[in-house]
Amino acid sequence: MTRIPEVTVGTCEKAMPVIGMGTCSDPPADMETTVEALLEAIKTGYRHFDTAFAYGSEKPLGIAIAKALELGLIKSRHELFITTKLFACFAERDQVVPAIKMSLQNLELEYVDMYLIHWPLRLSQMISQTPVPFEIIQPLDLKSVWAGMEECQNLGLTKGIGVSNFSSKRIEDLLSIANIPPAINQVEMNPVWQQKQLREFCKAKGIHVTAYSPLGANGTKWGDNRIMECDVLKEIAKAKGKSTAQISLRWVYEQGASLVAKSYNKNWMRENLDIFDFSLTEEESYKISQLPQRKGVTFEPVLGAHPLVLEIDAEI
Repeated sequence: MTRIPEVTVGTCEKAMPVIGMGTCSDPPADMETTVEALLEAIKTGYRHFDTAFAYGSEKPLGIAIAKALELGLIKSRHELFITTKLFACFAERDQVVPAIKMSLQNLELEYVDMYLIHWPLRLSQMISQTPVPFEIIQPLDLKSVWAGMEECQNLGLTKGIGVSNFSSKRIEDLLSIANIPPAINQVEMNPVWQQKQLREFCKAKGIHVTAYSPLGANGTKWGDNRIMECDVLKEIAKAKGKSTAQISLRWVYEQGASLVAKSYNKNWMRENLDIFDFSLTEEESYKISQLPQRKGVTFEPVLGAHPLVLEIDAEI
């Protein structure tokens, strides 16, 4: 079994494995498929799992963890690092603690290791379809919501707190009011959306970056094949006897970021962990650094062209 390096994040007591298994499926997978895939991931050696209320994957992950304990695949829940996220419709001071408690109930856990603000905005009601009515999209009251996040940590419901999809500007605003600074900023990051300035900013502030869509989310409605069909990455992969996906994941890791990659295919699960027995040369890294940059994930297709949504898309 591949040994996955770990990184210390913020004030979190437990070190976080640098590769996590993502659980956001598009189209959504059924409960049985998801449980079996997550159980297979634990068998393969994954110990870091990334979920969210919005993904609908908290319950199947909870079932998979319970089964893994029953089967003896893990001896204790403490062997796992579990991240979940506060959805935008619960982004109000008095809803943050009830929201994490609901997630913990879904997961059948007493605590999570990391709790993130999922989106840097608030939705005033639950959504069942997209795009959403403009009137329900509202600015995030960062001070009061972060106070709720800090309460979650102080109550022991999570070991660490952080954010997702936050720009440098929004993190700066957060740091000016936070008692507990964010441990993590989870953002889209890969060889064709490298986030160099944001990564440098986060590093200077002691905030760890986790990359989502490190392979371009090919096959989803928000992703494409620009990573998997990238000639530069394919050439490096051929020269090293590795896959294009492994080159992309290794590049992310060598930038000092952790990553969350989702695959329910057994072979790809194993392949995505197998990136620690080689390094990129200086020349290969330089070639990747010169790739044309294009963001893949934006909020506008999901939420509509609301001014706040366009502002957030332009920032990150």
